[in-house]
Parts: sequence; C-alpha cells; structure tokens
Amino acid sequence: MPYRIGKTFEIESGHLLSKHPEKCRFPHGHSRKVEVVLEADALDSNDMVCDFKAIKRLLADFLDRWDHALAINTADPHFASLTQTYGERVIPFRDTDPTSEVMAKTIFDEFTARLAAAVASPPATYAIHAHVRVASVRVTETSSSWAEYAP
Repeated sequence: MPYRIGKTFEIESGHLLSKHPEKCRFPHGHSRKVEVVLEADALDSNDMVCDFKAIKRLLADFLDRWDHALAINTADPHFASLTQTYGERVIPFRDTDPTSEVMAKTIFDEFTARLAAAVASPPATYAIHAHVRVASVRVTETSSSWAEYAP
C-alpha cells in the first residue's frame, strides 16, 4: 500500500444548481472543506511523500479564486447577468451544475495538472518527486455531506 498524506483547505462559497427540482436551484452558500490526498510508493529524501507546504503552494491560489464566489452553470438563464454584476467572483461551470461531485473532479484535474508542472519544473524549495500522484479530492458541503473523486 502506498504512503498517503492529506491537506485540508477551507473556503466559503456559493452555488446554485439549475437542474435541481427544489431549494438548491436558488443561490445558497456552504462552508466547504476541500481535502486533497497525495500518495507515493516511496518516500523522498526527506522521508516524506512531499512537504505540506508544497501542496499549499500548488493549490491555494486556485481555491482562493473560489472563496466567497458563486459557482454557476453557464447554461443557467441568469449566468450572463450574474457575471456582469459580480465579475470574477462568478465561477463558470461549462454546461454543468457545480455540484460537490463536479467540484471535486474539477479540483482533482487542476491539482493533477499543477502537480505535473511542478514535477517537470521543480521549484528551488519544496520540490515534488515524479512518484507522487493525486489520489483523491473530497469536497465537504455540510457537516454531514461530502463528495469525493478518485480515478
């Protein structure tokens, strides 16, 4: 079994689910936890999967864009007016509702791309070795509900 480490980020974000039959079709917010899990079959020269600081450096700015923002389906009839009003604080999800499941996969894909870039061009400090991979991303929506993506 590989070594695994996790890091949790907290953001406040809103969304509306255009396809939902009830209350969730209206704008509402969540105090979300985003948990990323990395794994590796071997530890690096510092006896780590990677330093937690490396994870923060790779993902914090991406998640900061989602903090205090509204995630919305681009097909929603109010998308254009919300974007005009709130600009960069609207996070577009192309033709799909920004459910926690979709958010988990979106974060997984972004983190995987950023990890690959960091491996290809290692920073001077907190380098990440090629054997490290993203295992999963979990997005907690409420104290009792979460969604996870793992390939």
